[in-house]
Amino acid sequence: MRLFSRPRSVRNYLLAWIISPIALFIVIDSFSLYRNTLDSVNTAYDRMLIASVHSIGDLLRIENDELKVSLPYAALEIYETDYSSRMIYRINGLNGEFLSGDEALPKFSGKPEKYAIYPSLAHIYEDTYNGVPVRVAALFQPVVTNDPRGAALVQVAETIENRSALARKIFWETLIRQAALLVVIMSVTLYVVSRALRPVDALRKQLDERPADDLSPVSSPATPRELQPFVNALNQLMARLQRLLGHQQRFVANASHQLRTPLAVLKTQLQSGLRGDAPAHVILEEMSGTVDRATNLANQLLSLAKVEQLRGRGIQESCDLSMLARETAVDLSPLIADKNLDFELDAQKVHVLGHPWMVGELISNLLHNAIRYTPVDSRLGIRIAATEKNVELCVWDSGGGISDDLAGRIFKAFSSNDSSGGLGLTICGEIADSMQAQISLENRMVDGEIAGLNAIVRFPLHA
Repeated sequence: MRLFSRPRSVRNYLLAWIISPIALFIVIDSFSLYRNTLDSVNTAYDRMLIASVHSIGDLLRIENDELKVSLPYAALEIYETDYSSRMIYRINGLNGEFLSGDEALPKFSGKPEKYAIYPSLAHIYEDTYNGVPVRVAALFQPVVTNDPRGAALVQVAETIENRSALARKIFWETLIRQAALLVVIMSVTLYVVSRALRPVDALRKQLDERPADDLSPVSSPATPRELQPFVNALNQLMARLQRLLGHQQRFVANASHQLRTPLAVLKTQLQSGLRGDAPAHVILEEMSGTVDRATNLANQLLSLAKVEQLRGRGIQESCDLSMLARETAVDLSPLIADKNLDFELDAQKVHVLGHPWMVGELISNLLHNAIRYTPVDSRLGIRIAATEKNVELCVWDSGGGISDDLAGRIFKAFSSNDSSGGLGLTICGEIADSMQAQISLENRMVDGEIAGLNAIVRFPLHA
């Protein structure tokens, strides 16, 4: 496993995968071209050899019952392209004896076919002459004698260095042209890849020039279509970071604002006790109440932070709303009993999409708030029902209601009409927002008078 690896360059990656196959193809094609060129050169030169051997064969004649040949130099000179190539010939008589030419040229070991229709067909093969590779054309030339089957052996050989030199010359000329073509392709590819990556460089430059606290969406009017998903994902990340940063700022503001008051009160009570302004048990009772309020406030701040943490994870599951309502009512039953309240639960078995702790916290805060503002010996309850558009949770009480002005800002921090300035409804607003639900407080009217308050949460339906 590699613990450290260098970042891979997209530009180099594209160039490698574009240029490498082309270069490999050019190399393979060049060697294939060399072989084909050598075959073509051999074919052309072999035709010269065959023409030479037939020309010499046509010069054979019988004089005084002896095989004679008069071979002018021009018969071979015409086929020599330059001085790098050398033509050698050898003629054997009807009985296989050496007649003319260069005896150092090895004699053709083959024999003429006795019943061949065309006995004068030339044979092409390779041999060595004085240690030098040669290409040889051998011809059994029929000669008119008393024996109708008599034939003389004519061989014409040519050194092959000229053939190889010509093939190499064609090969290197072609390879140079293909190398120039490869350079052109590399230059064009480098230019195109660099131009295609300009939007990425522009985006990087735009992000580098941003202030550290600038989390606004990235503007990309000229971004190619392929980069749009990346820019959209980046903007979504910016939005999540901005929401997280805002939550942290709000959390710090809430903590500093809320905790400062109970701590100041606690310090005042402690100083009062030290001075002996009141009996000790009275001071301790007051301090105990202050500590309880500070503890409750700290728990609410932690709950608010946990809501944002769960929202950031994005993990949701199906939650049984009626079961969570029953569990919450059981947990808060001592508070209900202390005020001798008549509690009603009318809940259909419905499910919402969210986190069970968040849904339970939402119901707990709404019910706790209803208990607080419901007079002793009064009524309150929870109603859960599914409609065609949503799932509705209603926590109702018999309190004094709420003003229209306060109802519009009640779910913001420090807006509760309770003197303790709790964050219960702020937590409810954050939970509802994270679950794409709508939360509102509505006065319940009976005969034109306020009979209580309905805290209504409308959850979206889900399969």
